[in-house]
Amino acid sequence: MTATQSTTHPRTPDNGKPLVEVCNLKTHFPVKRGLLRSTVGYVKAVDDVSFAVDKGETLGLVGESGCGKSTVGRTILRLIPATQGSVAFDGKDVFAANRDELKALRRQMQIVFQDPVGSLNPRMTVGRILSEPIRVHKLAKGNAVNERVAQLLERVGLSPDYADRYPHEFSGGQRQRIGIARALSLEPRFIVCDEPVSALDVSIQSQVLNLLSDLQQELGLSYLFIAHNLAVIEHFCDRVAVMYLGKIVELAGRDAIYNQPRHPYTKALLSAAPSPSVDDNRQRVVLPGEVPSPINPPSGCAFHERCPLTRELARGAGSGDVVSVTVMGEPVRVMARCVNQTPVLETVTDESSHCVSCHYHDQSKA
Repeated sequence: MTATQSTTHPRTPDNGKPLVEVCNLKTHFPVKRGLLRSTVGYVKAVDDVSFAVDKGETLGLVGESGCGKSTVGRTILRLIPATQGSVAFDGKDVFAANRDELKALRRQMQIVFQDPVGSLNPRMTVGRILSEPIRVHKLAKGNAVNERVAQLLERVGLSPDYADRYPHEFSGGQRQRIGIARALSLEPRFIVCDEPVSALDVSIQSQVLNLLSDLQQELGLSYLFIAHNLAVIEHFCDRVAVMYLGKIVELAGRDAIYNQPRHPYTKALLSAAPSPSVDDNRQRVVLPGEVPSPINPPSGCAFHERCPLTRELARGAGSGDVVSVTVMGEPVRVMARCVNQTPVLETVTDESSHCVSCHYHDQSKA
């Protein structure tokens, strides 16, 4: 069986119908220039992404800065308009929802932003920040609103007395707890965690991660956890999707990604992650060049200009199977298939749970 980005959504079996299904999602931003502000191109931030999140599952989305991770999360929630594709939440088409339907969906899908400072209104007290969504959705009235605010603060490990304070009076970790409390205020089932610990100290990171884990167990939440810290992803997520230049290049269970990565880009990321072991013998994979521009991505496999595997295979291939590309002003020989043909995300295991977008994943060294 072969699963591709355009036809199926690789996910954990045995969990029944997934809570969130993303199919062929594209988010392109127009580039405008000139006096008439004519569109001269598009930034392809998200370019044909498909995945699913099961009920009670945490799916990690990892990749270099600028690969489109945060745009995926915000597009799913309709904070950013999608160019193409579909998102279904519990079987309901999110993009087709009208205003009233979308308001109802907002209760079910929330987000924790990366920046706990910029995401909180400095002119509002914590109590107003947490009570506003409760009042808008008419979940409580009068003193019942204040009681719910107090319960939310206690749930995230803060004193109810903090309701009268302003965001600038708190530390970074406390502000992120307030952001989590706001996300919980409508009792959602799915939360996009957009790098929720990247701006925090290591000791505070563990506290916030433990809080998110406890809330998931208590409330049955599903998370899309966006991060670039591979250690955090390994600790917190059930499955991992690796993104490069707007596309998912590998998707599998956490153990499979960390123990048996198949895509050259995934291997490079893992080789760069710090290891606590002094006996770690991993060979560092240094990728040449820089991430290409999403305005004009390379043809075929977007990773071919930096891929060590295609260069290695080109050394022993016939002249008809090899082409020359220019990387940082120098000619480099790579496999012609990588330049001319775009790989699809296909399953590489019998369990249909490990998916890779690479023409030569079976020839990659373990």
